Amino acid sequence: MGSYYVYIVECSDKTLYTGWTNNIEKRIKEHNNGKNGAKYTRGRRPVKLIYRERCVNLSDALKREAMIKKLSRKQKLLLVKNKCDNMARNK
Repeated sequence: MGSYYVYIVECSDKTLYTGWTNNIEKRIKEHNNGKNGAKYTRGRRPVKLIYRERCVNLSDALKREAMIKKLSRKQKLLLVKNKCDNMARNK
């Protein structure tokens, strides 16, 4: 059983895109280079990974993605900031 991730990327126009994947590195490359990137991000390249969250299974990843997509931009940026703050404290 593999890992699943929910992620947020910041597009070149400063908009945010939220998605899920089981291979974060490959997915970011697809958003930036491949034809398998989301339609939304194709015209907004390059994208930059600003948040990722590991989920135990696909069901949890899909639920979390839906939850994050309902957040406002301000709330998403706060989520990113809080994750960064927590990581800095745990170093």
